[in-house]
Amino acid sequence: MDVFTLQNPHLRMRVTPHGAALLALETADKHSILRPWQGGTPFNPGESSLFPMLPLANRVAQNRFPLRHNQVELPGQAGDPQGFLHGNGWLRQWDVCDASEHAITLQLRATEACGFDYRAQLTYALEDNQFKAKLVVTHCGAIPMLYGAGFHPFFAKTPQTQLQFSAGGYWPEDPQHLPLEWSPVIPAALDFMAPSIPGAQWINNGYSGWNGIARLISNESDIILRSDTPWLMVYQTPVSEFICLEPQTHPVNAHNQPGQPGLKLLMTGDDLLLTVQIDAL
Repeated sequence: MDVFTLQNPHLRMRVTPHGAALLALETADKHSILRPWQGGTPFNPGESSLFPMLPLANRVAQNRFPLRHNQVELPGQAGDPQGFLHGNGWLRQWDVCDASEHAITLQLRATEACGFDYRAQLTYALEDNQFKAKLVVTHCGAIPMLYGAGFHPFFAKTPQTQLQFSAGGYWPEDPQHLPLEWSPVIPAALDFMAPSIPGAQWINNGYSGWNGIARLISNESDIILRSDTPWLMVYQTPVSEFICLEPQTHPVNAHNQPGQPGLKLLMTGDDLLLTVQIDAL
């Protein structure tokens, strides 16, 4: 597996074209910002530090969705919301377009029989104490298709790490890890308007009305996540030493929600853009 190491006086990261995944993001004094890949064979992007989600983010109920007068059947087992989990970009081998000491640009060309036909370009860059990611997805097909995207970072945390972000509401999850009805009332254990410790609990919830800023506060560092989308997915297990703060261009299962919020119908040559920034203070 090819691995590229990029660094500056403040930050260091390792990137593989396999899934366009990060294997590490750490400070110059080797404090992990994202949980590092522990190695092992074969490589699984789900064990990485960060991977992109495209041409959709998270799950789709029944692995299908309506598009105008048709039903789009996603790849994978029919009716299985994990059939096309996080799309296909994180499972593909990307091409390296350009690489320098501080930045790398990767490209992917992918098609699916259901109608996805796209070119994606993804740049990871280090600028002073900031990690920046820019994802552009361009539809290449003759027939319009509905697109979404996201980033899936695994932030390192300790039992004392505090999380803080604002949101206008959230979606509880059902046993299939799909969203139930949106609620403006966020339970205290899942409300991080004020800095609080996530604790040893299961969290797998989407939030709306996010202002695009989230903070992870610990004795070692103050990490700030920034993105240009109002939807944030938060995931951790009761025993994980990480917490995922996932900016997404759409809520989970937006494909089957009224109005398909956040999703973008792309014509030939149209783009979908998502950016993410992580500041290490």
